Amino acid sequence: MRRLALGVAAVAVAAACAPDAPPARDDAAGADASSSRLFGFGSPASEDRIALWNIDVKPDGEGLPPGSGSVEDGRRLYEVQCVACHGATGTEGPNDRLVPAANWEQWPSGRTVGGYWPYATTLFDYVRRAMPQATPGSLSDDEVYAVSAYVLHLNGLLPADAVIDSASLAAVEMPARDRFVPDDRRGGPEVR
Repeated sequence: MRRLALGVAAVAVAAACAPDAPPARDDAAGADASSSRLFGFGSPASEDRIALWNIDVKPDGEGLPPGSGSVEDGRRLYEVQCVACHGATGTEGPNDRLVPAANWEQWPSGRTVGGYWPYATTLFDYVRRAMPQATPGSLSDDEVYAVSAYVLHLNGLLPADAVIDSASLAAVEMPARDRFVPDDRRGGPEVR
């Protein structure tokens, strides 16, 4: 009996000392505010903080930063930053091919930049976010323009003396652009 009384007393003391439980929230915004209050971390994102992450580039070039890069500068950067993963010509290496291994008439031989990607701006966006593999996001905007120019040159889409910027990059006509169609499905599992 004495053990039971001590157990009940311990539970009562623990209940009296416990902090009040936060009110239950049904909405996601309430949960975020509650988490911030409970755990003491988090803050509203400022416009400046949002701008740091808002680096997406659209197919028409909207979102491309100021700057430029030449094929020649891109070649030098590629030799240092990219060749180990993609090979000297973009067709060899342990990682994805950047250049088709052979010319194609009807269908590309693989999902390479020149044989599959519909927009040159996608190349810039991807390189800026994810390359080089060991240190993604470490290239300056001018360096990303240069590497993009060199990869486009390897694919036969730019001459060796080309210099690209936001306007000229968006104007590059990719060979596979017309092979993509808008996905206009609505609801359900229809396959277009």
